[in-house]
Amino acid sequence: MLIEIDSSSGFCFGVTTAINKAEEELAKGSTLYCLGDIVHNGMECDRLREMGLITIDHEQFAQLHNAKVLLRAHGEPPETYKIAEQNNIEIIDATCPVVLQLQKRIKKQFTTNPDAQIVIFGKNGHAEVLGLVGQTKQRAIVIEHADEVTRLDFSHDIYLYSQTTKSLDEFHSIIDYIQAHISEGANFQWFDTICRQVANRMPNICTFATKHDLILFVSGRKSSNGKVLFNACKEQNPHTYLVEGPEEINPEWISNVNSIGICGATSTPKWLMEQVADRIRNNFK
Repeated sequence: MLIEIDSSSGFCFGVTTAINKAEEELAKGSTLYCLGDIVHNGMECDRLREMGLITIDHEQFAQLHNAKVLLRAHGEPPETYKIAEQNNIEIIDATCPVVLQLQKRIKKQFTTNPDAQIVIFGKNGHAEVLGLVGQTKQRAIVIEHADEVTRLDFSHDIYLYSQTTKSLDEFHSIIDYIQAHISEGANFQWFDTICRQVANRMPNICTFATKHDLILFVSGRKSSNGKVLFNACKEQNPHTYLVEGPEEINPEWISNVNSIGICGATSTPKWLMEQVADRIRNNFK
């Protein structure tokens, strides 16, 4: 049986940097908190918890004083930094550089023209999107799907941005709709803020999915990126199954299979995909 792990799957640059920073701080022996799950993968969070990382939510963060807190790759709104300053919290900022640049662009646009519609194509409630909306004093309009674009006021200026991990195709369909409906005299500008390292995963993983009889997609079920990539794999290869870890492999999937491809989300560690491969090698010969 051929077993191949997709070489382009696994942590993106931002997640890798955040985890490296966490490991460096924990190696010093000091207490380190993380605001929210450092990555949407339960097994990787468990590994870092065993090393001493303490995950807290925003309510706990507001009660914290004189501590050290890591901000994950998704980024945070300005309010988080204000609380940190008030409570003497040392911030270890692991915000992804791509997300950080996007925050700055949105903040500058809002400051320049606060009455314009700043629109963010992204998932409501997602940590990155909350950080982006925070740059506009909560005034930005979030649209999750292309069909929600009809909610906009096409008689007023529109500035369109995207969460860094969203679909390029859907983003461009939103652009096309606005361009076709924007009123004369109203200004429309769009900014391609989708991370290419993440966007390029889609065509790569779709090609990978066609090369094998069976695809095991390894991802935490909380991962937005994981859901998108898993569905893309399944469209290319109906014999695609989502597993969070090796223990979820169903023996019935493996019978009469000559080749298995293993891939994952930007929040999936390489070591976890290796564990899935080892489980197959050792138990399903």
